[in-house]
Amino acid sequence: MSRIDVVLRSARRRLRRLPAAEVAEALRRGAVLVDIRPQAQRFREGELPGALVVERNVLEWRCDPTSDAKLPEAVGDDVEWVIVCSEGYTSSLAAAALLDIGLHRATDVIGGYHALAGAGVLDQLAGGSGGPGPGVLANSGAPERRWL
Repeated sequence: MSRIDVVLRSARRRLRRLPAAEVAEALRRGAVLVDIRPQAQRFREGELPGALVVERNVLEWRCDPTSDAKLPEAVGDDVEWVIVCSEGYTSSLAAAALLDIGLHRATDVIGGYHALAGAGVLDQLAGGSGGPGPGVLANSGAPERRWL
């Protein structure tokens, strides 16, 4: 097993990772969905409706409620941050980094964006016919809002 696989396994042991099907419910209860994919990947794969876009290199500063560079959503250590990358690898490491700075409800999505797309969750998040409606995007801001 490679060293990064060991680090990834350790990170995931600390998280209660969300299956794609549970993301809409997490947003209903007030979780904040964060897309950490680079711009080129978002362009190639597609946007994540309702997510804040925070590139990985600034994630901790934007989510840390004690940082001068924090997002408005970073109101305390009890915020449930749901991190999404392309396939659920980088997001696990990123969510573990948020745990390291005291954000004890940080997690990620198993399978990342690809799992959300494959399970039809993107339509739900966009308020499509298969979804729970516009209220699902609680605390995630307007769909067009972006932070880099």
